[in-house]
Amino acid sequence: MSEVTSSHVVNEVRVDDDRSLGSIIAEIKDEFKEFVNTRVRVIKAELHETLGAAKTALPLILSALVLGFIAVLMFSLAIVVLLASAFPGNPYAFFYGFVIMGGILIATAALAAFFAVNAFRSGAFPKRTVEVLKEDRIWLQTEARSHS
Repeated sequence: MSEVTSSHVVNEVRVDDDRSLGSIIAEIKDEFKEFVNTRVRVIKAELHETLGAAKTALPLILSALVLGFIAVLMFSLAIVVLLASAFPGNPYAFFYGFVIMGGILIATAALAAFFAVNAFRSGAFPKRTVEVLKEDRIWLQTEARSHS
């Protein structure tokens, strides 16, 4: 008896009808592993780039924060003295100056925190990776629909 095997071409890929289900599943598993490994490497590369830039900028950011804090402290004290002079002869003049300045600083801090939270919400994850993963999901959905 002669054994007959058939094969045909689907989307320019040769498909053998005599392949076992186990070999097809193994191939799908290997392709999925390769797919996941590629995406993980892309995410790691993007995070490595981000961390490299952060390591370079960190000392400069810390210097700016320390000097900025000292400058805010000096200007705050100057404004407190200016506000205290608005209450001449009042024994609580400096208290009022500090309270008013504290209110101004709290309002400024709340506004800065609001903008910081919004900035983190808009760009907290690598954008290129997310876009590639969305495109991959759409591609997988269209492939699954076309083969079912």
